[in-house]
Amino acid sequence: MLDKDAIILDLTRRDPRYRPEAYHFVFEALDYTLSVRGATRRHVSGPEIMEGVRRLALEQFGFMARPVLRHWGVTRTDDFGEIVFNLIRADLLQKTADDRKEDFFGLYDFSAAFDEAFEETLESVEI
Repeated sequence: MLDKDAIILDLTRRDPRYRPEAYHFVFEALDYTLSVRGATRRHVSGPEIMEGVRRLALEQFGFMARPVLRHWGVTRTDDFGEIVFNLIRADLLQKTADDRKEDFFGLYDFSAAFDEAFEETLESVEI
C-alpha cells in the first residue's frame, strides 16, 4: 500500500514549486468534481477538474481563494496540470492515452475566476 502523504512530501522535495497542500487539494477537487457530477468512478478531464478546483476553492476559501492558492505555489491553471502530472508519475493518479498536461494550460485567469467571481457572488446577495 502506498503512503500518499510520504509520496507527496517526496514530490515536494523533488519539485519545490508547490506545497503539499496543493497536492491534497487536487484530491479534494477530484472528489468534489465527481460528487457534483453524481459519479463515483469515471475519468475527469483537465477542464472538468479545473472547474471543480475553481468551485471548491471559492466554497472553502471565499475571497481568500487566490491568496491561498498562491501561498501553495499555484497561480494559474497550468500549475494544476504540473501537479496532476506529478501525481500521475508518482502513481497516485492515472491518466488515459488522451490526457495531456496541456489540457490544463490557460483555462482561466485566476483573477477573473476567483476575485471577480467572489465579487459577483457578493453583489447577488441581498442584505
